[in-house]
Formats: sequence, structure tokens, C-alpha cells
Amino acid sequence: QVQLVESGGGLVQPGGSLRLSCAASGSIFSIYAMGWYRQAPGKQRELVATITSGGSTNYADSVKGRFTISRDNAKNTVFLQMNSLKPEDTAVYYCKITYSDYSAPYHMDYWGKGTLVTVSS
Repeated sequence: QVQLVESGGGLVQPGGSLRLSCAASGSIFSIYAMGWYRQAPGKQRELVATITSGGSTNYADSVKGRFTISRDNAKNTVFLQMNSLKPEDTAVYYCKITYSDYSAPYHMDYWGKGTLVTVSS
């Protein structure tokens, strides 16, 4: 089994910053990619940022220049530094990993339960 523990969400004023963390543990052989997605009320879940094991990153246009994704491979942890937050960044943020375990040679996805980020004055 795999566990993802997300933390760092909360209430912040517009222009403020938050740092999200997601630590993966369990039956993991290797993590190929880690990422953050978000879902605002009444909207579909969307990609925020992803990072591969080699460090390649991808960002949604709406967060480029404001958010930074990073990872600690030794600790199977991914971070999302969010600066210059806007009210439209309000959403539940979900961590996702693409990984393989010791029993299967293929990649699988696993989602966290989400952490709420509210940007409001």
C-alpha cells in the first residue's frame, strides 16, 4: 500500500505565500513523477505543476512565475511553493505520484486526499 501525507494548506491573504508538502511512503519501488493538481468549487480538477525524477518541471500557465515545484527524492517528498497568491488560486490541492512497486513492472498513479488552500482577505 501507498500513503501520501499532504500538509501546508490554509487561509492566506491575497499576495501571500504558502508551501505545500506531500510525503509518499509504503510499497514504492520508484517514483517517476510527482505533481500537484487543484480543484476549485464547481470546476474540474486541473494540473498545477509536475516534476519528474530527473527534475524536469511543467507548470500551468496560470501559475508560472508564482509557483515553484521541487522534490526531495531521498525522502519521496514533493513541495509546492506558492507566492503572490490570488483569490482564484483558492481550491483543494491534490498531490499525485506516478510510481512502480516491487510486484509490478508498470507505472501506477496514486492520489492524496487533498489540502484546502483559501486565498481571501
